[in-house]
Formats: sequence, structure tokens, C-alpha cells
Amino acid sequence: MKLTKLSSSITRTMNVKYTRERKGSIIAIIAITILIISSTPVFSSLTYHQNNYAYAQGATPQKKVLRLGYFPNVNHAQAVIGIQTDDFKKQLGNNIDLQPTTFNAGPSAIEALLAKRIDATYVGSNPAINGYVASGGKDLKIISGAASGGAVFVVRNDSGINSPKDFAGKKFATPQLGNTQDVALRKYLLDHGYKTTENGGNVTVVPISNADTLTLFLKKQLDGAWVPEPWGARLVKEGGGKILLDERDLWPQGKFVTNNLVVRTDYLQNNPDVIRKLLAANVNETLWINSHKEQAAKLLNDGIKKITGKAIPADVLNASLSRIDFTYDPLKLQLLQSANNAFDVGYLGKQRPDLSGIFDTNLLDQVLQEKKLSPLEQNVNATEASLGAVQ
Repeated sequence: MKLTKLSSSITRTMNVKYTRERKGSIIAIIAITILIISSTPVFSSLTYHQNNYAYAQGATPQKKVLRLGYFPNVNHAQAVIGIQTDDFKKQLGNNIDLQPTTFNAGPSAIEALLAKRIDATYVGSNPAINGYVASGGKDLKIISGAASGGAVFVVRNDSGINSPKDFAGKKFATPQLGNTQDVALRKYLLDHGYKTTENGGNVTVVPISNADTLTLFLKKQLDGAWVPEPWGARLVKEGGGKILLDERDLWPQGKFVTNNLVVRTDYLQNNPDVIRKLLAANVNETLWINSHKEQAAKLLNDGIKKITGKAIPADVLNASLSRIDFTYDPLKLQLLQSANNAFDVGYLGKQRPDLSGIFDTNLLDQVLQEKKLSPLEQNVNATEASLGAVQ
């Protein structure tokens, strides 16, 4: 009964009209919801046992389980290819049971991670930042990179938009409230002097699924959308759109975090052997993709078709991949800048949070050293890894 009342209270809170002042409460609401979810009987089997690691379905004292989240997207190529070809399973070995789960957007993946439904996930920068802040900096770590680039701002050819001066009165979409592209669009609007309608402005931003965005494009119910690939290429080819901005143009050297590998802190502490093997698999897959691009594109498309039931047209896939770089570098400084952007648009409360503990790349450094690969270019230490250091 108490749980029901508390859930109802949260629902009422979330139904209050959304204003800029209340954006800072999003993290608190997420944190409370996660605590409620994790305390229900559904997740009781995920609590810790005597041997100090979380049991999932199929786990035994001799065999560990790794529940890995990822998206059926082109910028999650390492996971899509590595799982579909069993490369990840081979790297992990017979004593680790890999249990993959797909998601459609970052906030959902982070919610599952913090609720202990999964142990690690590939995810964009802002959902990872939100999860870190929501858990008080305790429950997740960014342990590796995966992808940079691969996000574009597409507008309809007949929308009348040729530059930012044409945004007034327009309606744009992002994949999900608070996700990486949502923050990017809102920051771009803010930098060009626009406010969204919930903040008294004249630009509407609606969080909807990428598939629905394409449908609404065709119906001319949207003027534009900031989306990850391959949806950018699809909006151009199928939706009558044009690329107004490639997000790479906003970043030094064209690098920004599209996808990183994140793990629950407790799982990392109790299973460093598992995570080390996962990192080795991610590095191997990254190197293979970058040296076998045509073959990788085919395997990626095969994997996406297996998951979603539909392959990506070759020209759309090639256009998408031309805007993505696959990397195991977590791009630490760029992620911190993303956090600054999220704060600027009102998503991280009233005070810039301390992100000094969000990275843990010790195991990645060990893997790179063993493979005789160059160390990460950006070794941001604890004193540097704070908002404001990159302002």
C-alpha cells in the first residue's frame, strides 16, 4: 500500500506542467523511481549473495552472467556485430553467460542499469551523465568509448528553414527527453537566442521515437529533428529532408561522444575479470570494424535486420557510416562539455555537479597496454574531470 501511494505521488508530480524551473527535479524523480523499482519483488532475485556478485538467470558459483544493453543502431556497431557473430561470447569465454538486451533510447537503458536489470550498457553521453548524477555519483562508471559523430539536424526541404534565423514558430523532434540529441538541440537553440515553448519561447521540441519522427516528417507535422544515424540519412532519403547541421561541425576535430560503454559500479568492483574481457572484446571489435569497413557494414546491417526485422538500404547505411567514427576512447573532455551543455539547458539542477568520479578507465588502460596499443590521448585526472574545467 505504501508503495502504491508513493508511486501515485510520483505520477502526480510528473504530471505537473513542465517548466524550466522544474527541470532540475527530473534527476530526483528518476532516483526515487529507481529506488522503488529496485525494492519490488520483481528484482529481488538480483540482490547479492554470499559470493559477492549479482545472480541473474542461469548464474552459478562457477559461471557468471553479464547482462549487456545496446541499441540496434549503426553507432552501436561493436555490440551489434560482436553479439550477432558471437565474437563477444568467444572473448568472454565459457564461464561467462552473456545475456544481451536491446533498447531504443539512452534514458531507458540507464534506468535498467540503475535498477540492476542489466550490468553494463552502450549508451550516449547525457543519459550516462544523468544516471551518474541521479545515483549521487555512486552507481555507474564510464569505462570505454564506442562511437563519435553520427548525429545530424535534419529539416524538411519545404519547411522554409535555411539557417537558425528561421526557427521561430517551428516544431522539432528528438529521440527522448534528456537523451544526447535532445540536449544537443536545446543547447543549439539556446546558443542562437531561442527558448522552447515550455520556457515561454516560440520553438517547440517534442521527444518522440525515431520511427515516429519519420512518419511525422512525411505528414509534414514536424519541421525538423536532431537524430542519430541511420535516422538522419533516412529523413533525408525517405522524409524529404536536408541536413541543416552535422553535429561534428560544432566540436573541435569533429569529435563528440555518441556512444560509450558504461557499467554498474558494484558489478565492476565484484567482477573486474568479466569487465576486462568485455573491454578486450570492445577494443578488438573496434579495431576490426575500422580495418574491414565494407565487411563490417554488411555484418552490421545483418545484425540490425535480425533484431528489427528490416535491413537498412545500402545507400542510407553508407551515408550514415560516413559520419561516424568508431573508437574505444571515451572522449573524456567532450563528455564533460556535454555535461556543461546539459546544465545550461536546465537538466542537471541548479549547481554544476561534480563528475570527477564518472570515469574508470584503469582496466581499459591495461587492455590497451597488453595489446601494445597507444594509451588514451585524454587522461583527464580527478582534479580536471569537473564541470567548469572545459568551459
